[in-house]
Amino acid sequence: MRLIGPDGTQLGIVPLKDALHMAQEHNLDLVEVASQARPVVCRIMDFGKFKYEQAKREREARKKQRGGDLKEVKMRPNIEDHDFEVKVRNALRFLQEGDKVKATIMFRGREIVHAHLAAQLLERLAQRATDISSIERPPRLEGRNMVMILAPRSRG
Repeated sequence: MRLIGPDGTQLGIVPLKDALHMAQEHNLDLVEVASQARPVVCRIMDFGKFKYEQAKREREARKKQRGGDLKEVKMRPNIEDHDFEVKVRNALRFLQEGDKVKATIMFRGREIVHAHLAAQLLERLAQRATDISSIERPPRLEGRNMVMILAPRSRG
């Protein structure tokens, strides 16, 4: 097997018995690093530390690959212009951070009769975010709410 010392130096190709003896001298473990390689690559190191580092790398990789959380922006169909602008700014910030945005318009009482106004409002929001997002789910009525989901465009 090819052996790497505790400090990262190459110790060359060593028989298993010698490698185990060296690891015991350093009060460390003999860890197989690359099993597909010929000869197999092993390293003298603390196995607990190795497992911790590996788990840390996996967490980082998962963090980078995930599609982001789903953030929600709630509005009413008769929202004022300034309030709408605040909601748009929040939605744009969420999208830039890589999160999806669920834009919800909540109806109360007979407001639901004016569903076309809510659809126009959601279209206006989608238009403002068109350069950094795409519509994952177009506006549609779900009970007393109209919902649309925007996903951030992949940075390429």
